[in-house]
Amino acid sequence: MTDRTPSSLHRAMVTSPSTEASQAGADVLKNGGTATEAVVATAAMLAVTYPHFCGIGGDAVWMVSDASGKVQSFMGIGQAVENAGDSFTPNKPIPVRGVGSTLTTACTVDSWQHALDHSARNWGGKQNLSDLIAPAIDLAENGFPISASQCFWLDFRKEEIGTWPGFTDIFAPNGKMPMAGQHFYQPQLADSLKRIAKHGARDFYEGSLADRIVDGLSKLGSPITKADLAKTRTRTVDAVSLDYGDVTLFAPPAPTQGLATLMTMGVLRELGAKNWAEGMADHYHLVVEAIKRAFLKRDQIADPDFSLDDFAAMLGTESLSSAAADISPDKAMDWPHPFRHGDTVFLAAKDAQGNCASVLQSTYFDWGSGVVAGDTGIVWQNRGAAFSTNPNHPNTIKPGKRPFYTLNPGIALKNGKPHLLYGTQGADGQPQTLAMLLTRLLDFGLSPREALAKPRFLLGKTFSDANDSLKLEVDAGDDVFDTLAAHGHILRAIEAQNALAGQAGIIRIDEDGFVDGAHDPRSDGMAIGV
Repeated sequence: MTDRTPSSLHRAMVTSPSTEASQAGADVLKNGGTATEAVVATAAMLAVTYPHFCGIGGDAVWMVSDASGKVQSFMGIGQAVENAGDSFTPNKPIPVRGVGSTLTTACTVDSWQHALDHSARNWGGKQNLSDLIAPAIDLAENGFPISASQCFWLDFRKEEIGTWPGFTDIFAPNGKMPMAGQHFYQPQLADSLKRIAKHGARDFYEGSLADRIVDGLSKLGSPITKADLAKTRTRTVDAVSLDYGDVTLFAPPAPTQGLATLMTMGVLRELGAKNWAEGMADHYHLVVEAIKRAFLKRDQIADPDFSLDDFAAMLGTESLSSAAADISPDKAMDWPHPFRHGDTVFLAAKDAQGNCASVLQSTYFDWGSGVVAGDTGIVWQNRGAAFSTNPNHPNTIKPGKRPFYTLNPGIALKNGKPHLLYGTQGADGQPQTLAMLLTRLLDFGLSPREALAKPRFLLGKTFSDANDSLKLEVDAGDDVFDTLAAHGHILRAIEAQNALAGQAGIIRIDEDGFVDGAHDPRSDGMAIGV
């Protein structure tokens, strides 16, 4: 579902994959709230209505800009525990589910307060965390119609969820799988959110809620301590950027894959995207090949606190030109490389004063670790599984280190002022989806709604297909499939509007300050303008 009201009526907008969440943010904007205040209200609602993709037991990465085009990134990323003990075995993969994957803290709640503090200092923000999360508390306590998306992911994991501590008591009580539209309650999560509302965000890390979280996790064998939670803080850092035509694209820096998205766009810039035809085989082929070159370098990305590498060099002209020169216009590179899983939600807002926030919030895999932290109703993330246990790998696990992160929301400036807010769910699929959206928006002049509705692809293995194929939505057309196959791409057709192609959102800001936007037709969310 997308906003269908003419953009000329709106100077503010919020977008998210949940209609209830978007409405919560829109209500804040209607009352004169800032973009970050609207995003916090939306994010809290998503923690309730989209528990399969995000929650307060996870992390968040923010990109923000004021009306003048001052862009910053808030890295709400939890760090590895100080003492993992025997939670993992060197040179063997970290478990992707269960208590063995609960090796990092969770920074989402701290990021909400961090963003509100920024809003109060710089944007005249006046609303407090307690008021902004009140609608989410009400929904968790009094119930809401469960989404089709949540039911799909419960059913998809039905053979596993019985082994996840405390999980079925909340999400499939009495062993019964809920139906879409059925009323769903989360009283324990409501109580945890109430404690945050009453005592502040840091209660999650240093107060009585922290005690309950640690007690619940430690009884299951998790190494997370209260000291680990107390060290968890959001960081304000400079974004990385790339000039692309008449706009500048901004992304969060390492340890996120924002660099991979910008590398992809840099290679496409060197290839000259405007010379292609939108939606033709060349468009798909060259974007896919640019993605491959970026992904080959992506494994170098790690926590800069633990690395001496110059990650910004990946965006140097020489590096991008070399990658572009390596691409054949009619031959695909073989691609036997691993796929990184992960699910998340994208949400964004622009307020009437021109301030913007573009955010991704996640528990990593759908349902995170599957572990519920005691009686808190909080599902903990499995982001620890993103670490390597190879001591020589850039992303090897170490105390206090942040893992490589797939989250990379974006902001684009035009003439020095915010022009696009964009992002998507989908782990490895994020740079792939964003490259298709950005070329359609910037090179071919499509509207946000048109760009989101067009066919997309996903390269590599996925949870539902172990082949290193190029999954392409069938409405790309027979001519595209035939040409790509002739170029050597190993193709698998997937249905149009397939969830594998990500759930993205876009807000576009015109030079006069008016906005238009949409959320992906592959989701049940929408963009709401006010």
